[in-house]
Amino acid sequence: MEKLVITVTCDSTMSYPSNPNNPTPKGIPAVAEEYVRSVNAGASICHLHGPYTVDEKLRDDGTKMSDLDIPGWGVLREGITSEVDAIIQYGIANGRFDQRMKLIEAQQPEMLSTCFNAHDECFDYENDPNPVELYAIHSRDELRDYCRETRKNNVKMEIEAFQYGGIWNAMRMQEEGLLEDNPWVTFFLGWKGGCWTPPTVQAMTYMADHCPDGFTWNTSVMDPEAQWSVLSTAISLGGHVRVGMEDNPFLTPGEYAKSNAELVEKIVRIARDLGRDIATPAEARAMIGLAG
Repeated sequence: MEKLVITVTCDSTMSYPSNPNNPTPKGIPAVAEEYVRSVNAGASICHLHGPYTVDEKLRDDGTKMSDLDIPGWGVLREGITSEVDAIIQYGIANGRFDQRMKLIEAQQPEMLSTCFNAHDECFDYENDPNPVELYAIHSRDELRDYCRETRKNNVKMEIEAFQYGGIWNAMRMQEEGLLEDNPWVTFFLGWKGGCWTPPTVQAMTYMADHCPDGFTWNTSVMDPEAQWSVLSTAISLGGHVRVGMEDNPFLTPGEYAKSNAELVEKIVRIARDLGRDIATPAEARAMIGLAG
């Protein structure tokens, strides 16, 4: 079985705002330090949330999305890559297309997260009476533009699939010759909203069993109770995993991790107990098909 690629995502501002150890309120240097510690603990991919703000209300075009502080993203990236070798994956797939294109043209990350479903998210993981909610339609025309622009800028997409239709859209882009032969797709399980897929082993194995040949799959689970068991199964089946305070800030139910590195260390222990070695960033690049 090939080595395990671990993605880490450190910002729990929207998902778990009560997390006392969320590094984001402490500023960009503190967030960069979290990523550096996480890479040293075994992560290969840093899924970044650079500075952003969320629309306060639904716009006239029916969207409620994020605006990006483009220079701030560059500062965060430099704070990581000046200290460690890591694959930089730009997140906030709910950002607007034009801003995200300016971001990759100016900064050339290795990967860009792209939602291949509609965005319909409700960040209600703490029974908040006013949770953050996000809405946008990612049409196939928009996905075609993402495919063209990322290829032009030598940036590989992380295909976000909140339900199986996201994989169908990726297959359509392949049929049209717009998507490479070795897509990297992440299953998002337990993410609340209209594109919700349950955070269960059965849901994960369904997605994995129906993933086309040539697709490499990764799993994110937004559920503290279910995450570790679902990710353990993903590891045993040959998939890859994502951990971090965005998805789950708890080491065990009710016990906050003091750092994202603790969450990485836990999944590393699980993987090694299951007999799976951990990929270095250089090894992960080769597996994913990145130029470096």
